[in-house]
Amino acid sequence: MKTVVELLSDLVRIPSHSALSNRPVIDYAAKVLRAAGWSARELPYRDAAGAEKVNLIAAPPGQDAARRDVDLALMCHTDTVPYAADWARALDPFVADGMLHGCGACDVKGFLACVLAAIAARGSSRPADGLRVVLTADEEIGCVGAARLVADDVLRPRRMVIGEPTSLDPARAGKGYCLAEIEVSGKEAHSAHPGQGVSAIVNAARLIAKIEELGAQLERDRNRFFDPAYTTLNIGTIEGGTAKNIVPGFCRFQLEWRPIPGQSADSVLHSVTELVTHLTRTHSGFRAEIRPLRQQAGFETAADAPLVRTMEALSGKHAVSIPFGSEASVFAALAEEAIVFGAGDMRTAHSSRECVPVAELDEAVRMLAELMGAG
Repeated sequence: MKTVVELLSDLVRIPSHSALSNRPVIDYAAKVLRAAGWSARELPYRDAAGAEKVNLIAAPPGQDAARRDVDLALMCHTDTVPYAADWARALDPFVADGMLHGCGACDVKGFLACVLAAIAARGSSRPADGLRVVLTADEEIGCVGAARLVADDVLRPRRMVIGEPTSLDPARAGKGYCLAEIEVSGKEAHSAHPGQGVSAIVNAARLIAKIEELGAQLERDRNRFFDPAYTTLNIGTIEGGTAKNIVPGFCRFQLEWRPIPGQSADSVLHSVTELVTHLTRTHSGFRAEIRPLRQQAGFETAADAPLVRTMEALSGKHAVSIPFGSEASVFAALAEEAIVFGAGDMRTAHSSRECVPVAELDEAVRMLAELMGAG
C-alpha cells in the first residue's frame, strides 16, 4: 500500500493542466480505487478543442456507482493551471522542510491523494451507505466538469466535501465566481482629426469609472463571515486600439466579481447593463456589448448543520469561509450540506511556490477515513 506522499508524488508527475486530457489522472485513480474493490463509472466528453475529458463517480464495494441519490460525496477536480516555463521541478515532486512541492500539490491533487490513501487505510472496513468519490475535469477553467454532472442529472448528493486547500479548516461558506467580457465600440479616425471618430478607450474609461462607483455601492451589503465582507469587483485585463495615431475603434476588458452568498450571480451583470444603457443615452456614440462568461453564486451551509459539526469535531477547528470560487457553488442548489476542505494553503497555489505540508496530508487521511465510516 502506497503512502499518501507516494500517491501524491505519482499524481504530480502526471501533466494535467486544463488544455490536456485528464484521462491519465483518472486512470491512475481508478486503478487505486479498483484495487480496493471500488467500482467506477466514467462519464467522458470532448472539450471545445476536441480533447477527451472524463468525470468519474466511484462507489465502495456493494454500492452502485450508477445510483443518482447518495448521502455523501467526496469531490475534487483533476486538472491544474499551466505552470511557468522556468519552474524546472513543476512535475518533479520533492519533500523539503516538511513540505511536498510540485504543480498541483495542494490544488488539488493533495486532496485526491488523501482520499485514495484513506480508502486504502480503511482496508476491509465497511464504509457508510451512499458514499461516493467524484472526480471532475476542467475546474480551473470554469467548473466545466462539475456543471456537466449537474446538467446530466447523474448525481444528487445530500452532503458534499469538496477538495480545495483550506489548511484543514472546514469551510462552510464561499463566495461565487462570475466573469464577463465587455467590448466598447468606437469609430476609427486619424488622431489629428479626433472629431471624425469616437474613442472606444475613452468611452471604456467612462464605463470603468461607473463600475468603480458600483463597487463602492456593493460594499454596503456585507456578510461578516467573509474578509472582504462584500462582493468584490476586479477588471483584470484590458486591450484596445490599433496604433498610437488612430482614434481607437474598440476596447475590451474583462470584469470579474465574487458574490457573497445570498446575492444572485447575475445581480452585478444587471447593474452593469443598466450603466451601459445610461451611458448610451447620455453620451453620443457610446456603444458596448456585455458577454457573460461565467456565473456561479456563492454557497453557505448553516453553522449547525450536521456535516459542519462533524468536520469541526474531526479537525478540532471552527468552520471558516473562503474567498475563492469552488465546485461547491455548482452543487449548492442540489446538496443540503457542503463543506470545502483540504490540506495546504491556496496562497501558494497557481505558482512555483505551490506546496503542501506532509503533516496536513497525514491528518487529512485520518479525517477522511473516519468520515467515510460515519453514517
